[in-house]
Amino acid sequence: MSAKKVTNRYLEFDGFSNLVSMFFQRASEGGDNPFLSAKIDGEWRATSWAEAARQVAALAKSFKKLGLKPGDRVMLVADNCPQWCIADLAIMAAKCVTVPTYTTNTPNDHQHILDNSGAKAVIVSDQKLAQNLIPSVIKSSDADIVIGMSDLRIGQSGDFAIHQWNGLVQGTDEDVAEVTTEVADIKREDVACIIYTSGTGGKPRGVMQPHGAILHNVKGPAEVIENDFGWDEEVFLSFLPLSHAYEHSAGQFFPIGLGAQIYYSEGLEKLASNIEDVQPTIMVVVPRLFEVLRARLIKTVEKQGKMPNYLLGKALAIGEREADGKKRKRDKLMDVFLNKTLRPKVQKRFGGRIKAMVSGGAPLNPDIGVFFQSLGLTLLQGYGQTESGPIIACNRPSTGLKMDTVGPPMIDTEVKIADDGEILVRGELVMKGYWRNQAETDRVIIDGWLHTGDIGLIDEAGRVAITDRKKDLIVNDKGENVAPQKVEGMLTLQPEILQAMIVGDKRPYMSGLVVPDPEWALEWSRSEGMAYDFLKLQANPAFKSAVSKAVDRVNKNLSVTEKVRRFEFADEPFAIENEELTPSMKIRRHVIRERYQERLNALYKK
Repeated sequence: MSAKKVTNRYLEFDGFSNLVSMFFQRASEGGDNPFLSAKIDGEWRATSWAEAARQVAALAKSFKKLGLKPGDRVMLVADNCPQWCIADLAIMAAKCVTVPTYTTNTPNDHQHILDNSGAKAVIVSDQKLAQNLIPSVIKSSDADIVIGMSDLRIGQSGDFAIHQWNGLVQGTDEDVAEVTTEVADIKREDVACIIYTSGTGGKPRGVMQPHGAILHNVKGPAEVIENDFGWDEEVFLSFLPLSHAYEHSAGQFFPIGLGAQIYYSEGLEKLASNIEDVQPTIMVVVPRLFEVLRARLIKTVEKQGKMPNYLLGKALAIGEREADGKKRKRDKLMDVFLNKTLRPKVQKRFGGRIKAMVSGGAPLNPDIGVFFQSLGLTLLQGYGQTESGPIIACNRPSTGLKMDTVGPPMIDTEVKIADDGEILVRGELVMKGYWRNQAETDRVIIDGWLHTGDIGLIDEAGRVAITDRKKDLIVNDKGENVAPQKVEGMLTLQPEILQAMIVGDKRPYMSGLVVPDPEWALEWSRSEGMAYDFLKLQANPAFKSAVSKAVDRVNKNLSVTEKVRRFEFADEPFAIENEELTPSMKIRRHVIRERYQERLNALYKK
């Protein structure tokens, strides 16, 4: 595939006043070419740019007929699919504000977001997701419109009206022309969406992302693609939840900006076959996926005999030396041989057209990056947060792919390091603020600088390196945020549990360290006719089973991401005396982690 010789095309994004105008411009260029594709009855079926534009325009007009006004919030609860993209764009085209919501949310989570956002309408994809959502809608004082992408079987609707998707999206080219004109006055500073992210206090906070912040997040990656790889007819495979800021910007609006095709994955189990089908040119993924793919590749090579294993070892050794800046001249011959043998086979497993795989949403282990680079797959690590649209920085070949950094800041993005080491960011990418939370907004945005809560440095080549996290927020290996205080608070409300600390940073699930309540433990011992011994008791399977019931009760009220899947006991209560509590009775996470690291690591071993 040869790159088109277009210079500085990424500057186009400065000329768009909003995301919807950008979409309609790309739709007019794309016409009847495929835009959004999904597997239906075993076959990939595409919605063209022109048809998507007609549906977006029709749905935007339908919203107005239903009584939605500019600035009204519309909640969107659906798995990734073409309708998700069309709904999102239509909400914005109606000058309303999208409120994306995780499909894994509990009814309590939905209730908080509905109440806090004041959403007037809700769009839900199917009956299964509606079961958790509708009870919250019934309790909501604002939501009076429910739109089902498929048939919703609801016995009693309550004080809201139910509408079916198909009756709202039948549009014409005249509708497109009309709505294209109407959206022209939406400004870059107007709020496009409110994306809720877990706060350290436990309740999710709504991040107001203006159109300009996401357009900034389109321009930056477009500049990288154009100058480092060449901007051509790109193909994306959408895998991460679109309710996540990373996928929303990088997996939806970035490809729209590039005029690219978007295919929607069928899920993790079918991801490998989807990649071979779709042959994407760019993939936006999280570190956990790379870890899974790495393990699968190694197992595949191990089964193929001595020569493939020998070549894999050589490729990794050369890659490690290159990452350390110690590549030898005599490696050149082996490099040529690997380029004709091992690497093409690996690249074929990824469709054969990959320009770059971009990792974000959670920190990437540098060894994973070196592994894929060694096999001829360009892996770029990005950095950001919801409050910055979310992309702040990204690795790129032209500045050197140093895997223990997240690369230089995106174009038009200012980054500096505060006196205490905190990373500060300024530019159009910074959020408008937290919805209905001015105090928290004023805390994190000072004189235009976003205080990220991350500690880092900028190296001699201008690349940002993250060295620590100032805040306690846990980011799992899928890039999803978990506020530990919320979960720990719920655990310690149980009579069986005195104290708890959860972990799960860069891990597939949450685990915990639990201190049983001594009084409850004493009563349990007596009821079982046993002598009370705190340490011996914790080795008793029946005792652990009893405490597990408390954890299970808490898990019922947590989202899938937050659930504590495994736990171990601490040897003694956290206390000021053993330096595991501060004088204000807050747990000292780093001290506890250091003491129990081996025990905590064992919770992730099969």
